[in-house]
Amino acid sequence: MKAALVQMPIVWEDKAANFSMVREMLAATSFSGKDDLIVLPELFATGFTMNSEAIAEGDMEETESFLCDLAKEKSAYVIGGVAKKREAGLKPSNCSATASPTGEIICRYWKTHPFSHGEEDKNYTPGDVVKTLTIGDTVISPSICYDLRFPELYRLASSSRAEVFVVIANWPEKRNQHWISLLKARAIENQAYVIGVNRCGEDPNLVYAGSSMVVDYMGEIVADAESNSGVFEAELDIAGLRDWRAHFPALRDRHDSLSLS
Repeated sequence: MKAALVQMPIVWEDKAANFSMVREMLAATSFSGKDDLIVLPELFATGFTMNSEAIAEGDMEETESFLCDLAKEKSAYVIGGVAKKREAGLKPSNCSATASPTGEIICRYWKTHPFSHGEEDKNYTPGDVVKTLTIGDTVISPSICYDLRFPELYRLASSSRAEVFVVIANWPEKRNQHWISLLKARAIENQAYVIGVNRCGEDPNLVYAGSSMVVDYMGEIVADAESNSGVFEAELDIAGLRDWRAHFPALRDRHDSLSLS
């Protein structure tokens, strides 16, 4: 499986401009292929805005339609972030949506850990379900930004055979070393690939370092966008991952029944 990481300087609350930017970035590459993966950042069409009610969409509105069109055009799976409307009485949710090469949304994951330090919890409704999906024969689990600080989410996904974690983010520069360290930790402890796709540039509130990267099951960085905008490709050695899990069976040695006394 190949992955294309789209690291972009998101234009604040301008969906049309960001859709155009993604298309232009991908047009400059030859990346395409069934069962391959394109990953866009968290809330890539608007930036990490707390103006959730204004930007939120229903199913298959602007942003999801864009993801589906892009997936069909590139014959690839596409993951990107979108603010989604919820039922009456609830704030929207911060969502990771996955589109298939047939132009359908096949997975929606609601961010389970809104970033309370930035008042995301006051403007977005959290989810409560860990999701997995299968691309080819590879099990993938999506998550979003602040989720990365909560290893139990990834442990639960690995119990469901997840081999690749996809973390989309708007992670600020001032905590960039935390981003890098936590991506490595989630990869090592779960013997999994971790694809972290962050934005770069700045918004009205924060500066972003980018550092979108792919970390392999040994904790080694195999692709790093650093602070650059663009599309960055990586090959995922899923067979090597499975060999490592079989050779060094740390996941089998877990004690899920532990209790605190």
